[in-house]
Amino acid sequence: MTATKPASPPDLAQLCADYWSTSIVDIHPGSIKMRGYPIQELIGNVSFPQMIWLMLRGELPSGDEAALLEAALVASVDHGPHAPSIAISRMATSCGLPINGAMASALNALDDVHGGAGQQAVELYADIAARMAAGGTLEHAVEAGVDAFIATHGKYLPGFGHRFHPVDPRAGRLLALVDQRVENGTIEGRYAAIARAIEALLRARKDRPVPMNIDGVTAVIYAELGFAPELARGVFCLSRAVGILAHAWEQRGRGERNKGPMPRQIAYAYTGAPERHLDPA
Repeated sequence: MTATKPASPPDLAQLCADYWSTSIVDIHPGSIKMRGYPIQELIGNVSFPQMIWLMLRGELPSGDEAALLEAALVASVDHGPHAPSIAISRMATSCGLPINGAMASALNALDDVHGGAGQQAVELYADIAARMAAGGTLEHAVEAGVDAFIATHGKYLPGFGHRFHPVDPRAGRLLALVDQRVENGTIEGRYAAIARAIEALLRARKDRPVPMNIDGVTAVIYAELGFAPELARGVFCLSRAVGILAHAWEQRGRGERNKGPMPRQIAYAYTGAPERHLDPA
């Protein structure tokens, strides 16, 4: 009977090397490469939007692609202290949190309700595009896609209408930049056409304009540039982080303590039980 040779112990160095594997960065003593590019070649030659694209997508974008991404980033930086993420950064700072703590608190608020509309709009556009690819016309695909979204998620349609602006002042400028890139062949314009068809459908159904807002237009940009829906939210977080940082820093210089969500002079509405007392027995 032949004895079984014991298995060789695993190579510890190889186990360690394989524990985290990444195609993003390669670091050795004296060497840092991002997606294969030496960092010293990127510094001073690549813009921050280009670097975001490289890190997320693996290749550098064209100049027009980077400019369109940059426009979306610039447009989404801030929307005032009434935006929950911005308000949280200011309140957290007044409660004594350092800059990083205030930023983390605010960024954590960017979920489905506040901050998720861009991702949801990209998902809606992608569903409509799939319906068109299956043979539907633009109008029929838009109507079916919108109805399916409403049936699943409720009547709120991400990317259209605004609770504050009758017409979002950021949308028109971004759409003009999208149209320029369609004309020069940088992007196809398929998602821009879908978004405009949704706008037309909403106008017909509601008998009033329901214009595209910042989320709807940036979703067009992210979809046209080939970003996955979830990355639309991630990139929005990068943009809004700038506004969050600015407000936290401004609040830091004011020396105010424990600033709540509304002035103390304004009473909130209490809707609970009237005053009552414990039975002394």
